[in-house]
Amino acid sequence: MIAIIDYGMGNLYSVSQTLKRMGHPVRVTSDPEVIRAADGVILPGVGAFGDAMMELKQRGLENVIKEEARSGKPLLGICLGMQLLFTSSEEYGYHQGLNLLPGHVVRFEGDYNIPHMGWNELRFTGPHPLFKGVEEGFVYFVHSYHVQADNREDVLAVTDYHQPVTAIVGHNNLYGMQFHPEKSGEVGVQLLERFAQLCKGKVGCK
Repeated sequence: MIAIIDYGMGNLYSVSQTLKRMGHPVRVTSDPEVIRAADGVILPGVGAFGDAMMELKQRGLENVIKEEARSGKPLLGICLGMQLLFTSSEEYGYHQGLNLLPGHVVRFEGDYNIPHMGWNELRFTGPHPLFKGVEEGFVYFVHSYHVQADNREDVLAVTDYHQPVTAIVGHNNLYGMQFHPEKSGEVGVQLLERFAQLCKGKVGCK
């Protein structure tokens, strides 16, 4: 079973329905015991970084997420959920994140449209078990802030939006996708399937 964490700020329905259509058991939950019993965890997110961290703390979920991540359980952050995995964000002030991966979330700066919204092509930075059988293709982004990872090896895929933009991160059992895989057609479905297989122990971690 994959637990999708409900803290009031995420596309819970679309992610859960996509996984269910793929045949994977899913629980949308804020119950720490359900999260602990799951084979894998998804942390979705839509909204502001600081608000999301406040909700996680108030609902007693921050420490649960950290414990499960450090236990070796596969954990996937989606969109804002990926950003929350990192050290901090400058969105509407300075906010501490979950600090599971080193790096910072910064705003796009330039004379171009913000937020970055629409379909952009993924470019894998190298081979990885998550990408087995998955071809580079277009996925759907909506974000005004992006991750600057401290460790280059944690960046598994990038896209271009007037600059290289971190699109997928991974380190051991931790994964993040800045785009919405559940809204990203066949490429997104394939990536979610690979993560689900990882949760079942059928895909090796890096």
